[in-house]
Amino acid sequence: MANKKIRVGVIGVGRGQSFMQGAQHCDMELVAICDLWKERLRDVGKRYKVATYTDYDRFLEHDMDAVVLANYCHDHAPFAVKALDAGLHVMSECIAARTMGQCVELVEAVERSKRIYMFAENYPYMLGCQELRRIYHTGEIGDVRYAEGEYNHPGEEDWRLSLSPGVNHWRNWLPPTYYVTHALAPLMYITDTWPVALNALSIAEKRTQAPQSVKISDVGSVILCRMDNGAVFRIWGLGMSSIHRVRYEVHGDLGLASTLHGEVRVHHEPWMRKPGVLTDRTYNPDWPEFAELANKAGHGGGDFWTNFNFANAIRSGKQPYLNVYRATAMAAVSILGWKSCLQEGQNLVLPDFKKKADRNAVRDDQWSPFPEDAGPGQPPVSLNGNLKPSKAALKQAAKVWRACGYKGK
Repeated sequence: MANKKIRVGVIGVGRGQSFMQGAQHCDMELVAICDLWKERLRDVGKRYKVATYTDYDRFLEHDMDAVVLANYCHDHAPFAVKALDAGLHVMSECIAARTMGQCVELVEAVERSKRIYMFAENYPYMLGCQELRRIYHTGEIGDVRYAEGEYNHPGEEDWRLSLSPGVNHWRNWLPPTYYVTHALAPLMYITDTWPVALNALSIAEKRTQAPQSVKISDVGSVILCRMDNGAVFRIWGLGMSSIHRVRYEVHGDLGLASTLHGEVRVHHEPWMRKPGVLTDRTYNPDWPEFAELANKAGHGGGDFWTNFNFANAIRSGKQPYLNVYRATAMAAVSILGWKSCLQEGQNLVLPDFKKKADRNAVRDDQWSPFPEDAGPGQPPVSLNGNLKPSKAALKQAAKVWRACGYKGK
């Protein structure tokens, strides 16, 4: 692969366009795209002058080296497994899998195929998070004992509806713990720690829940993760109407390093400060490299770095930092986080998907709150059960969806 462009196909013509736009900067060539939304697929295909497919199996037969999965949030694992078994490298948007059983299937598909799998979680690669990782690995703040990750993204209802066309769209059903990666992944990346157990509580907000809205899942959650070094990480989000905030804070035994929307702060109590080190400093860091390309990319530059690291992994033949084991560990936090919420904070131990015994224990576990998996024994998406939106909410939603070109229910 070192002497030729990596030929890439993208599934998903909404979010997927970010990867389409950035491929050229990493010496990748977009050759095919796939989606069920025929009108939008046609328009995007003409724009990029590439082959278009509505059938995923036919898409996988296209002459290419890798696939980027930007389809619905909770549908990634089955598509990833098919692509890996077809001999293609895979970069998958979050979440990696929606059930513990899918986590097992995904891990074993990567091991079986020996192809590259990268989890396209972009927030660890934002400027502030890269700087916190650099600081942490200098040893300046010591070993992490406690950390906080916050990703809260509220929005006006018509805007939210424009992103979630259809009553059964995942954004209308997603329990808050299932989008944990924007808050957890940066902390794992900064500190190189791993979640091993958790407790979680969900937060319901009637003002932004049915019958006023077609969204029936809860708006927020708090997850306490016990990490493999004994530290505790508090993870908060997802769409509470209080404030839009992206924040990470790492408390070591020698000091604090934090970032809020890119600005970095490092603090030491006076008696812990080493000679020549400021007690407190706040600054805007610089990119380690490729500043021009990163500054042009979405999600604070993170969208450039996911493409960059995926391409490098394929060329080197070495699995990336955000590999399948870290991806499924975060998926397990999502899944067991929701189970803990429904048990009012019950402590639950996470499986280690690197171990076959742990995989076998959950291999047949398809516990899932999503409508595709509805049936006896399956959980609701809210502490209040599976609510039904009002006729007024459905009418307003349909109006917004038609304006976006969506013709379904």
